[in-house]
Amino acid sequence: MLNPTEQDEKHYLEEIKARLAQALSRMESRVREYSEELREKKQYIFENQSGMDDADRVAAGQSIDRMVNTGESAVERRRKLLKLMQSPYFGRIDFKAQHDEKATLIYIGLATFTDDAERVNYIFDWRAPISSLFYDFELGAATYETLSKKFTGQISLKRQYKIRDGRMEFMIENSVSILDDVLQRELSKSADDKMKNIVATIQRDQNQVIRNETASVMIIQGVAGSGKTSIALHRIAFLLYRFRDTIKAKDILILSPNKVFADYISNVLPELGEEYIPETGIEELANVLLENKYPFQTFFQQVAALLNHPHAEFIERIRFKSSFEFLSQLNKYFIYLENNSFKPVDLKVAGVVVPSPFVLEKFRSWSRMPMSKRIPEVVQEVLQYVRNGANRKLSGGEKARVWEVVPRMFNIRSAFDVYKGFFEWIGKPEMFRMMQGMKLEFADVFPLLYCKIRLEGIQSYDHIKHLLVDEMQDYTPVQYAVLSRVFKCKKTILGDVNQPVNPYSASSAESIEEVFPQGEIVKLFRSYRSTWEITQFSLRICPNPNLVAMERHGAAPEVLGFASADAEVEGIYKACVNFERSGNQSLGIICKTQRQAEMLFEKISNLIQARSEQAAMRSIHLLTPESTSFSSGIIITTVHLSKGLEFDAVLVPFVTAGNYSSDIDKRMLYIACTRAMHTLTLTYEKERSVFLE
Repeated sequence: MLNPTEQDEKHYLEEIKARLAQALSRMESRVREYSEELREKKQYIFENQSGMDDADRVAAGQSIDRMVNTGESAVERRRKLLKLMQSPYFGRIDFKAQHDEKATLIYIGLATFTDDAERVNYIFDWRAPISSLFYDFELGAATYETLSKKFTGQISLKRQYKIRDGRMEFMIENSVSILDDVLQRELSKSADDKMKNIVATIQRDQNQVIRNETASVMIIQGVAGSGKTSIALHRIAFLLYRFRDTIKAKDILILSPNKVFADYISNVLPELGEEYIPETGIEELANVLLENKYPFQTFFQQVAALLNHPHAEFIERIRFKSSFEFLSQLNKYFIYLENNSFKPVDLKVAGVVVPSPFVLEKFRSWSRMPMSKRIPEVVQEVLQYVRNGANRKLSGGEKARVWEVVPRMFNIRSAFDVYKGFFEWIGKPEMFRMMQGMKLEFADVFPLLYCKIRLEGIQSYDHIKHLLVDEMQDYTPVQYAVLSRVFKCKKTILGDVNQPVNPYSASSAESIEEVFPQGEIVKLFRSYRSTWEITQFSLRICPNPNLVAMERHGAAPEVLGFASADAEVEGIYKACVNFERSGNQSLGIICKTQRQAEMLFEKISNLIQARSEQAAMRSIHLLTPESTSFSSGIIITTVHLSKGLEFDAVLVPFVTAGNYSSDIDKRMLYIACTRAMHTLTLTYEKERSVFLE
């Protein structure tokens, strides 16, 4: 056996680093050569452009493009080699396939490393087919599949390493719980200001999701802390590797809940050797599709209104527009419009009478097109009918008459009129209310978009080959109906039905499947983020019998009561001071509303400035809907903006009977508590919430 001891492994690591260094040196030389060659080529073209014809210029441009692409590939390879120098690999298996004389040593890392001269593969990319053995099997019988063949054999050795800055910190040997041991070590670490990759600790069920190549729509329902976002990003990295000839990073779009979350996850794919993936928010998408014609309430503002002023009529409008019944009635309404919005009449032009049944037949023959898009087609059919009857070309005036009369037969003018008319048609005009300043309620934005699609058609994103939708529970059936028409590509949709920030419009995996019947549902029940004590505490707020807590223990959550509001703020300030001395990286102070977060931020900031501890205190940060980045340290934020984030320590303030009392409050409290990795503290003044009983 090669490298039987840990000391042998350390020597082997040095050999690999030396080979990597040689490869890196060669790649540095290539990058310099390409750069110099490109500079010389551009200089030559500049000096000789007066004597070049068009063909010469085209050829020169193509030559430069080839050189740029080759140079970019070299730069990318250099980047991967630099990353491998820091941590060449994290796992090893010895696999002997049937009919082979000896086992193959497979070292697994973030990227492939091959010695071109010796034609030896020293490191396998974690996404390679053979690397799946590491995630799916322990010692003994094992199989893996390539595109053309299935391999069966035996794993005789399995090891896992932690290599950082080129130095081996530990090695774990031949244990059936090898991943669990490393997982425990990784989960015990402090949180960073960016989500980390999990290639070294991917579990078997997670690996099946990541490597699923066939699902046109993958729906991942995962409990809080199950790693669903990380799994989805690793799935994207796998698809980019597996289909690298047909799909690139620019062909993928992430629909993220906010800019802070987008920043938090931005490091994962580059860490995995992939380029930055474009992302957008649901409101940005809506603005583009509505051509910025309709100002509207944001989702954050809708949730804030529900928390601050939960009016029954407002809740009822949201609940109604978030139902499948609403989408079903919209579809019935368009069947009605199909049969009643086009009123043809006999038309006489150039002595030829075009009968109304002919005009109606042509309107209906284009049924696959949006209704208003059919009118130009009907006009052309009518013009051809008249030309055939008159047996001559038509004059400009005759054509103009057809173009004037036929569009008037269609009695719909805009998608907005259609949408507003829908509520009259169903006998519920009170369900549509414009906000002050002629602003749409957020619950009306996507129904209006749906009407626009059915009436006018809409810009589709045909260049997108894969869509990733996070926080799936916060989208409604009509939103998914719009997404299914705008994005025809494959999709990965993920979330947790137990974490809606607006329970009146929450979707489950099963309800999403009704919009995407071809979808494959995967459910993840094991929670990795929080300690066992924090998870059990959170489950007492919102029970979930399916959730399996990770056996990682820590301090029990604290619930601290104070006699006054000032005393509570003082207690929160002391928690900030203690955090600074703890060695942890992140403290999330998670408030229910933005107003509370801003008030607390001001009070804590004033205390920091007034006290002697300020020299030892790092600055604290307030997250707002306009924030675009996430950083470590002390973060004051809202439950809504904390979705998807995690902190070493979490403090939830103002958990009073009055502040946390409704069903939506209970969900908010659950989400806040499940952001904590290692410690959780809740504070209240006088009377605590019933959810803490």
